[in-house]
Amino acid sequence: MQKPDFWNNLEESNAVNKELSTLKKELSLYNKVSKDIKENKEIIELLEIEYSEEILEDLKNAINDCDSLLKDLEINTLLNGEYDNYDCYLEIHPGAGGTESCDWASMLLRMYERFCDKMDYKHEVLEYQDGDEAGLKSVTVHIKGDFAYGYLKCEKGVHRLVRISPFDSNKRRHTSFASVSVVPEIDQNINIEIKEEDIRIDVYCASGHGGQGVNTTPSAVRITHYPSKIVVTCQNERSQLQNKEQAMKVLKSKLFALEQEKKEKEIAALKGINTNIDFGSQIRSYVLEPYKLVKDYRSNFETSESNKILDGDLKNLIESILKTK
Repeated sequence: MQKPDFWNNLEESNAVNKELSTLKKELSLYNKVSKDIKENKEIIELLEIEYSEEILEDLKNAINDCDSLLKDLEINTLLNGEYDNYDCYLEIHPGAGGTESCDWASMLLRMYERFCDKMDYKHEVLEYQDGDEAGLKSVTVHIKGDFAYGYLKCEKGVHRLVRISPFDSNKRRHTSFASVSVVPEIDQNINIEIKEEDIRIDVYCASGHGGQGVNTTPSAVRITHYPSKIVVTCQNERSQLQNKEQAMKVLKSKLFALEQEKKEKEIAALKGINTNIDFGSQIRSYVLEPYKLVKDYRSNFETSESNKILDGDLKNLIESILKTK
């Protein structure tokens, strides 16, 4: 960063600056834990010389605080994937089930938005399509923050909800499904070739959330990539050009993630490992009736506090998954 031409390439310099910020936070946490352990050892030595109930209580609290910091430090060591500290794109799509699944998809969006708020992540809806009667048909959210992809990659898969349907006059129990996909926002300097003849760009009036004029001018952009059958849309910007640029970024990130998944499958096949890294694997159930239970099938994390989970309290759940990897 001391080089005179460091800020000439803004995208590259921002990436380096972000890495520096992350390293400073990790180093600060490590130094604090080391300092606290040293101080606690000194207090223990003093207690051996002269016992004090008051000092003992203070020591217990200090050890509990230190234990909490150590757990944070442990999670930092688990978030060591190549793209874990990248920003990401999160998509939600309802499964079969019509209005029920569309409503469940909107509940998941609310859950992730609240999780982002708790983690101080910035989040922006790039594309939103309303459900026919309630909820949503699809949504794409751009999420920025420390280890955004590292945390949210654990959410990729199918989420299952069991509840008494608010749309059923007979108050019967329904099961709904929605799929979540997460890809890292890749460095745009990474060479991903997209041929003009391989894509189709459609322009249309945005629907759903938006400010004045968003639904009356053809600013929204949809890009279809024929070879991969990937379709991306962006409608959050007023400018058609800005939406096109953002949609191309999402497409590049998806194509990059697709190549990475192919490589992972090939490596797993060579090692003889039977692993499913597809978006379609069911990862978690949220039961609201006849009892309350959220269970993740990868880490076997369970809690009866389903309302807290749906309010975005996902950190402990996600960290339990990171510890199983």
